[in-house]
Amino acid sequence: MTEIKIANYMAGLMVAFTLLSSACAQNPHGANAAILAEQRLVEKSTVLLNNEQQVVPVLNLDVAKIASVHFTYAYGAAFDSLLNKYTKVQVFNGNTYEGATGLNSLSDDLKMYNTIIVELNDMETVNQQYINFINSNKKLKNVIVVVFGKGTALTALNEVTAPIIWSERQTMLSATYAAQVVFGGVAVTQKLDKSYSSKYLAGTGFFTVKTRLQYTVPEDAGINSNNLLAIDDIAHEAINQRATPGCVVLVAKDGKVIFNKAYGYHTYDKTMPDKLTDIFDLASMTKISATTMAAMRLTGEGKLNLDSTLGYYIAKASTTNKNDIKVRELLLHQAGLIPDIPAFEKVKVSDYSADSSAAFPVKIVDNYFLRKDYFKDVMYPDMLNSPLRTRGKYVYSDLSMLFMKEVEENITQIPLNTYVQQQFYGPLGMQTAGFLPLYRFKKDQIIPTENDVQYRHALLDGYVHDPTAALMGGIAGHAGLFATSNDVAILYQMVLNGGTYGGTQYLKPEIIKMFTARYSDNSRRGLGFDRWDPNISLGYPSKLASPETYGHTGYTGTCIWVDPKSNLVYVFLSNRVNPKVSDKLSQLKIRGRIQDAVYQAMAKGL
Repeated sequence: MTEIKIANYMAGLMVAFTLLSSACAQNPHGANAAILAEQRLVEKSTVLLNNEQQVVPVLNLDVAKIASVHFTYAYGAAFDSLLNKYTKVQVFNGNTYEGATGLNSLSDDLKMYNTIIVELNDMETVNQQYINFINSNKKLKNVIVVVFGKGTALTALNEVTAPIIWSERQTMLSATYAAQVVFGGVAVTQKLDKSYSSKYLAGTGFFTVKTRLQYTVPEDAGINSNNLLAIDDIAHEAINQRATPGCVVLVAKDGKVIFNKAYGYHTYDKTMPDKLTDIFDLASMTKISATTMAAMRLTGEGKLNLDSTLGYYIAKASTTNKNDIKVRELLLHQAGLIPDIPAFEKVKVSDYSADSSAAFPVKIVDNYFLRKDYFKDVMYPDMLNSPLRTRGKYVYSDLSMLFMKEVEENITQIPLNTYVQQQFYGPLGMQTAGFLPLYRFKKDQIIPTENDVQYRHALLDGYVHDPTAALMGGIAGHAGLFATSNDVAILYQMVLNGGTYGGTQYLKPEIIKMFTARYSDNSRRGLGFDRWDPNISLGYPSKLASPETYGHTGYTGTCIWVDPKSNLVYVFLSNRVNPKVSDKLSQLKIRGRIQDAVYQAMAKGL
């Protein structure tokens, strides 16, 4: 190969590596084959040292306050980008701190962090100031040192007791790979093949196991990336047909995110492109991503009995026609409940104000505040006094999850939004998932939904689309949850894993099987979960999904489907209700067709 060809090949690899770190390798098959070959070399040259305390992979993300420090390492941006797919990691550029005094200032700026990740190339390890910086911070914090380059760099680290992740290769891919080692996205399988110091001897090293999602190329899961191009075509069709102004698609196969791509724009004016980090209104995906998650957790702990009644858990229900409704019936949508209760059409002028006050504390949207106790005085009685019409038959009802929220909060004495944040989202490293996103994120990171010209007179950006959930202050059992595609994937990879993720057991596998199974000839439903439809003519959720598939859709144009048979997690997020409600997304079967495109690519292999 000539020098020019070699240069062009390496330049192509660098472009591919850049794409890998930002978008899970939406590259041609040839480029991905080169990436995969390099990844195999990186895997064979990556060793973990000094991990007696099992600091790596990092656990307990809900209490970890993590900072990443780099100096002259060339691929620090790629490394830090991958770190931030697992949890929030604050980045510090050590070059802005000069000399020993500057490094002391850096240590002072790091005082609020309990875990420090230091990136070094082999030339930097000879700088004693950096070694002193590492050893000084190690006294009070967890420090993880990540070193790239020649093994002789380990000699200078002989006195370092902090865990060291060493990769002999200095490429962008080795940077992204090492970042995944930190969090257990990939396993360490190698030990030193020769001695480098009195401490780092041949045969030294620690193995780890994969415990979280890996971010890689489709070829790593046996899929030719060229065969996934059909996803682009279907997504562009949705946008061109004005079924949605934009969308994000994520595919995780075998615990590996092999496809994650954003299409289109926030709105049809095309001023702001959709990004992988954008936060979507998940709508009815809330039912399984919050309320059913809580139900599974509480059932596994023996605190929730599916055959106990609403009257048992809710005192006010005991004197109504809801008294003997079983929890199981709620979750199956077979309790006889009507689909919903009246929402904004029942709100009186005296019920709201343009200004916030003690009397009007519930913010519905800008310049619209609901009076105190509106839910307690109006909505809750409407729920409790609503008729029962079809008990024993399947009728999809938002009331079922509204009641489940009340049941769960009576059991835990914790608001549902707080409970799921504490029990799931925080520990899992889900950085965006939660209710009321405007309290935590800027509006331009949140995808807008409908322009509500009838009741709220505003473009709903960061405020829940569902009207009933809106009147509940944005926190409800059936709607109100917002998240990115990556966060959704993390949550459902945990479910697919049998309740385990990042070394922690969140749900019992037998409970997951119980909730995701089909129970009745009346419907395809599981407990809380929607499922594959046995009526093959419907092709639901897609023509090629297996009968084991479970998940849920959302009214705003979203879905999550887990197929245990294919070890697959599929996420589709859109805002098909912007600027007004349209049914084109369903008419064109966009969600199901993209899912089928994944199955077809899997069948074709490499």
